[in-house]
Amino acid sequence: MSGEPELVFPADDGLFEETFSAENTYRVSGQEITIRQHYCANLGVSASVWDSALHLCQFLEEESLDLSRKRIIELGGGTGLVGIVTARLGANVTITDVPSALSQIERNVECNAPVSGWPSEAPAVLPLAWGRDHASFSSSWDFVLGADIVYVPESFPLLLDTLAHLCKDGAVVFLASPMRREHGAHHFYHSLLPQKFTVELVRRDPESNISVYKATLR
Repeated sequence: MSGEPELVFPADDGLFEETFSAENTYRVSGQEITIRQHYCANLGVSASVWDSALHLCQFLEEESLDLSRKRIIELGGGTGLVGIVTARLGANVTITDVPSALSQIERNVECNAPVSGWPSEAPAVLPLAWGRDHASFSSSWDFVLGADIVYVPESFPLLLDTLAHLCKDGAVVFLASPMRREHGAHHFYHSLLPQKFTVELVRRDPESNISVYKATLR
């Protein structure tokens, strides 16, 4: 299977036929974050702050995880919300996505720099094509995060290989997803991910149909 991101995540020409931008402020995990979203066919689903990102941030807040100096990598960062929040909480963060999404993430990182400076350092923003170039990334992470990245079944083997590499040194994975059967989410979490990981459902919101899963490499 090809690891080319444009083949795995094809553009949806009808998703955003008109190009426009919107700016929204979110208060999550005790942080006030302003996110600029640029809606266009080139960005597609990467343009939006999806509810799963907010649920993942809420979960991290509820768990009172100490993120200070923790090494975090976010997959499919989109707007960068999750990575920005965790960096403002003191983590050393790398936000990754396909190349077309990186400029949006970089702008949002810049716009959300704390006045007093980042507690640790500004998030790094890097391209990562699942299943193709993950080997160029370290396996020394504390947490691997992803929000609404489980929706293209063709990408699932690539995502699984990438997660396995990133978690070789013991990283804990937290993934938040809408549990849409038509997108294969149940199959990924209940059949594919358990092939290599111990998987636990740690948060479930029936109203939004969003679940957060914790996974550790076997």
